[in-house]
Amino acid sequence: MILGGLLLLFLGGEGLIKGAVSLARNFGLSRLMVSVVVVGFGTSMPEMTVSVGAALKGASDIAIGNVVGSNIANILLIIGLASVLYPITIVVNAVKRDTFVMLGANLVLCGLALTGIISFWAGVLMFIALIGYIALSYHQDKKRSAITIQHIEQDVESEPQLKPFKASVYSLVGLGLLIGGAYMVVEGAVSIAIGFGISEAVIGLTIVAVGTSLPELATALVAAYRRHSDVIIGNILGSSIFNILAILGVTAMISPIPVATQFARYDVWVMLGVAVFLSIYLLRGLTIGRVSGLAMLLAYCGYTVWLYVGTGG
Repeated sequence: MILGGLLLLFLGGEGLIKGAVSLARNFGLSRLMVSVVVVGFGTSMPEMTVSVGAALKGASDIAIGNVVGSNIANILLIIGLASVLYPITIVVNAVKRDTFVMLGANLVLCGLALTGIISFWAGVLMFIALIGYIALSYHQDKKRSAITIQHIEQDVESEPQLKPFKASVYSLVGLGLLIGGAYMVVEGAVSIAIGFGISEAVIGLTIVAVGTSLPELATALVAAYRRHSDVIIGNILGSSIFNILAILGVTAMISPIPVATQFARYDVWVMLGVAVFLSIYLLRGLTIGRVSGLAMLLAYCGYTVWLYVGTGG
């Protein structure tokens, strides 16, 4: 299941990238906007299905751990690997709004974790905030359409142009392959982990989190190979926002989510610290080079080891 899932993730990432770039060009939207909404949110659907399923089964530690662990992996693992493959350049004005929304969502989750539960009404407010963010993003992006069309033309002039219908098919099929591949990888990995007696919290923070983040990883690596820095950053920002506001929001509306002490004491603060670290690069327009990428990967390895052998586990 793991090997088959990895193959589906590779194929899905390639299809989703082709479709997203072509949709951006056809509708006059920036690739960042498409990657935040279509790619970033779409590739987070595995997290949605896993968290909702875990909450309904009473496995709240997996539901929370999946989101927190995914957001940490999104930055340290995925951006780390992508920047090692190809340095990521940042356009401050293009990412400023989404960076602040990501930081705000992280702060909201940290505050909720301190209360010990994510209630129904907290879930409603989080989901309303997400809808408002999407509406604002679309409105502002359309206003910049003249500039973004020129930017897109320059970026994709060497790539074949797909018609809107075909681009949509590429995006949907790619997304379907990503979700299916992630499901296969997670099922295989969790079965292996349970056999070794690992706790639900650690499984959620590591194996499930990385497994459900594989669509983001596949998409980011394909984008790095094609040198689409804006798709990589948009993918990660959109996924991180969606993970908190939509996944935990919807899950809490279905079944309130108790937050274990471990998450409130350690892991949500690691998540916030990692988000702040990335924001420094984004808001200052710094290039995320190979050295920074390697440092992020080492930090993620250290965090994972700490979960299994240190006080985090």
